[in-house]
Amino acid sequence: MDHTESRDGTDEPTDDTRTTPAPGPAPAPVSEPASASASGPVPASGRTLDPAPRPDPAPQPQPAPESAKKRRRPWVRRVRRTVLVLALVLIVPLVAVEAALRVNYMGDPADGTHTRNRDAMWLGHAWVDGRKKDADVTALAGRLKDTGVRDLYVHTGPLEHDGTLPKSVYPRARWFIDAVHRELPGVRVQAFLGDVLANGGPEGLELSDAATRAEVVRSAGQVLDTGYEGVHMDLEPLHSGDEHYLDLLDDLRKLTKDRDAQLSVAAHQIDPLPHLHSVAGLVADHPKWWSQEFFGQVARRVDQIAVMSYDTARLFESTYGGYVAQQTSLALEVTPPTTHLLMGLPFYYENNPSHWGHAETVAAAVRGARLGLSRTDPDRELFGLAPYIDFAATETNWKEFEDGWVR
Repeated sequence: MDHTESRDGTDEPTDDTRTTPAPGPAPAPVSEPASASASGPVPASGRTLDPAPRPDPAPQPQPAPESAKKRRRPWVRRVRRTVLVLALVLIVPLVAVEAALRVNYMGDPADGTHTRNRDAMWLGHAWVDGRKKDADVTALAGRLKDTGVRDLYVHTGPLEHDGTLPKSVYPRARWFIDAVHRELPGVRVQAFLGDVLANGGPEGLELSDAATRAEVVRSAGQVLDTGYEGVHMDLEPLHSGDEHYLDLLDDLRKLTKDRDAQLSVAAHQIDPLPHLHSVAGLVADHPKWWSQEFFGQVARRVDQIAVMSYDTARLFESTYGGYVAQQTSLALEVTPPTTHLLMGLPFYYENNPSHWGHAETVAAAVRGARLGLSRTDPDRELFGLAPYIDFAATETNWKEFEDGWVR
């Protein structure tokens, strides 16, 4: 996220070397008659002749005055001043933030900050569209058996932009739910429903439309009728302070309570600096962060809230871990103890400006979450980690998760 850039501020060298013509051979001296006048020789005719014209010497370049050498052009001064201001306003604070995150990653997590057997995991769509078989569920159960994963968010959408959900997109959902209950007793299966919001582009789901929100609630009831034990909402990009989203959660909570089901959400990260979401909103249509206040408003309306604590643009493993520690503390401060808080883990590897694979490791995320938990609420029971996502996970991801958290 943060890149620093140095600029060369050296002056362009001034060349003071001057080139002069090479001298030619000197003319031979001419003897004048004794009777010659000052104006030239006198011929026999008595007329005075004009002396022969001589070519003008080549003009010699004059050295520039010392003051001209030192004088700077006005636009150069303005550019340098602007670069200096940008460095002070942008680069210096970013360096300070990175240093603070590095410090935040220091120290040792408290004893006992390990799994509470309340972890969750995001699963891909292949589990409900017919691509997976019984053998795949058996392999998944073997992988999860000795971990603390107790909730599976299986992708069942996406929703249509009008809030509806065609049943044709999850034809094998009932089979998967039954297979999980058989292979992993006590593990809940929740329907992971999502869509792109209209505020992130020209098309998408419009939360401000009451009819669309009503369709989302009907779609949630539809998946609960299929046998899912909860609804997991992931709507992005969601602006901080969106009152229509809070209205939707209120309506969904009524539904899930009546069905004795879970309501969970995937949540944006919290402002790492005060009001950063407002500042970012000046330069981006969909700022990345929520205010801590808005995060708390969402957390109080749901049973589970899972922070998408990846894609942070951190360049170093230590600063990424420090960032996760900070996010964990910020989330714990405003999440009521009756709401289950989960911190997301990056179970995938990619390199782009928002996610550097060498920095965003599972090991750093686990350690960061433990540090944040240790410093803020080490005895919190309703706390866990949530790997994202099963189909991209590597053996290294699983090992770091198990060694750092499950042990």
